[in-house]
Amino acid sequence: MASSESRDSTQHASGPLAGVRIVEFAGIGPGPFACMLLADMGAELVTLDRIGARKNLKSVAGRGRKVVELDLKDKASVASALELLGHADALIEGFRPGVMERLGLSPEVVQARNPRLVYGRMTGWGQEGPLAQAAGHDINYISVTGALAAIGPREKPVPPLNLVGDFGGGALYLVVGVLAALLEAKQSGKGQVVDAAMCDGAASLMSMFFDMTAMGRWTEGRDSNFLDGGAHFYGVYECACGNFISIGSIEPQFYKLLRELAGLTEPEFDAQMDRKAWPALKQNLVKVFKTKTREQWCKIMEGTDVCFAPVLTMAEAPQHPHMVARNVFVSRHGVTQPAPAPRFSRTRSAIRESASADIAELTAAWKARS
Repeated sequence: MASSESRDSTQHASGPLAGVRIVEFAGIGPGPFACMLLADMGAELVTLDRIGARKNLKSVAGRGRKVVELDLKDKASVASALELLGHADALIEGFRPGVMERLGLSPEVVQARNPRLVYGRMTGWGQEGPLAQAAGHDINYISVTGALAAIGPREKPVPPLNLVGDFGGGALYLVVGVLAALLEAKQSGKGQVVDAAMCDGAASLMSMFFDMTAMGRWTEGRDSNFLDGGAHFYGVYECACGNFISIGSIEPQFYKLLRELAGLTEPEFDAQMDRKAWPALKQNLVKVFKTKTREQWCKIMEGTDVCFAPVLTMAEAPQHPHMVARNVFVSRHGVTQPAPAPRFSRTRSAIRESASADIAELTAAWKARS
C-alpha cells in the first residue's frame, strides 16, 4: 500500500526552490509535468488557465499550484497577467510559436517589464525550423531523432509511452534550462528565453548511442544490440505464471552469476559477446525462465548481482518492498502517485495542495515581497 505518511507529509517543507516565483500558462504534457517538479521542489507556482477550465486541483501532474482563471483575449486580463509577471522569476508556456506574441505576452513585452524574468518555452519542434508550426506529438518528435527507430522488436518500432519525448526530452530539459537561466540571472541581472524542444531533448538523450555507432559498437537493426533486446543477457523474459522478469547481466561477473543461478552450464553460454550466438542463447533462456514463476525467480535472483528485477505493473509497483521502504509512492486524495524526486538532505521537497486563487491578491503579495 502506498504510504500517505511519507516524504510528502512535510507539507510546509521549504524545498530548494522556496522563494522562486513561476507563472505557468496552462497546457498539456511536458509543461505541467515540469511545473510539478518545480512545485515539489518548493517553487511558488501560479497557473493561468482559461475561464471555465474547471481544473482538477487534485491531479498528479497539476499538484502544487495556485490556479487563476483568465480570459487572455481580454486586454484587461492580459494587463493583469503582465502585472503578475512583473514580480515573477520565470514564465513557462507550451503554445505553438507565435501564440504568446499574438496575445501580447511575447518575451520582449514581458521582459521589458521584468528584465530578470526567465522565459521558458516548451514545444515539440522548437521555435523555428520547417516544422515549427506543424502539429505533433511525442511519437513524432522522437521519430526524427533516431530514437524511435532504435526501440522495439525487429518487426517494427514500438512507442516507449511518451517518456522519451514529452517527459525526458521535453520536461526535464525545460527544467534544467530554466534552473540554469535562473542561476545565470542572479549573476547578470538579466533573464533570457529558454527554447526547450522535445526533438532537441530526445536527440540529446541519444548521445551515447551516436557515440557507440561511431565506434562501431551499435548497429541500426533493432533487437540486435546489447541494450535493445538483442543480447540474451539483457532483456525481458516470460515466466511460468505469465508474468515477466528483467535481467541486465552485462558485466562478466554479473553474467557468471546469472549462469550459476539459472543453471546455464552449457558451454555455448561461454560466448557471451558473440552476437551470432545471441538468438540461439536467447531462445535457450526463454525456455529456462518459463520453468519457474516470477515469484520463484525473485526468491532466487532478487537482491543479487545478477542485475534482476520483476516486471511490475503500475498497480503492483507501489507494493514492492523496495518502493515501500523508500516511500517512492504516496497516496493523496485517494490517488496513488509518485512522491517528489530527487531527494534533498536539508531542504526537503514536498507535495503541496493546489487551490484556486485571485490574481490581484497574488500580485499584491508578490509585489510586497519583491
